[in-house]
Amino acid sequence: MLTYEAELSKDLGYALREGSMHFDEKSSVFRSLHKITSRLKELDIPYAVVGGMALFSHGVRRFTEDVDLLLTPKGLEDVHRELDGLGYVPPFKGSKQLRDSETGVRIEFLVTGQFPGDGKPKPIAFPNPADVAIEMNGIQFLKAEKLIELKLASGMTGGINRLKDLADVVELIKALKLPAEFAEKIDPYVREKFMELWTGIQEAPAEQQ
Repeated sequence: MLTYEAELSKDLGYALREGSMHFDEKSSVFRSLHKITSRLKELDIPYAVVGGMALFSHGVRRFTEDVDLLLTPKGLEDVHRELDGLGYVPPFKGSKQLRDSETGVRIEFLVTGQFPGDGKPKPIAFPNPADVAIEMNGIQFLKAEKLIELKLASGMTGGINRLKDLADVVELIKALKLPAEFAEKIDPYVREKFMELWTGIQEAPAEQQ
């Protein structure tokens, strides 16, 4: 099966069309998002959309190639039991991830109790989706404060490959016009980093904001 990201790389025209449709919420990624969340709702599996699609829902409009979902360990087991081979295929035997067999879009899972960034124990872990989701247009998305908290923890500990998570927080602060007081809503472990980024935005020249 040709993957979605391979299709994008192979055909510039297809990539441009998908990019345009994405901002109209009609891309293959959006179709895959609606399909998988509908199935999770039917199966009564708690979830929260995270990653690029959660950013999109909170006003940071950018293209993404996959759908990221937060599940409990039981939810992940239920997903594989109910969906493997039924419209979804794992990229390799034993993988916790799936791929939409129609669109080729990757469905990636984060699991309650695991840790963002370097994966090592820290004060912030992936929460139970039932506790941190907010419904938007019939889909359960991660709340903004928890999304920011997790991205800060990931960016602080995940090395060079996770620095984009800090950039995502910068864009969320701008998109949501968050005040400094927002820091009180997030875990003390990441509060100083939030204020560092928030202050940097205020001090940047107007043309860079």
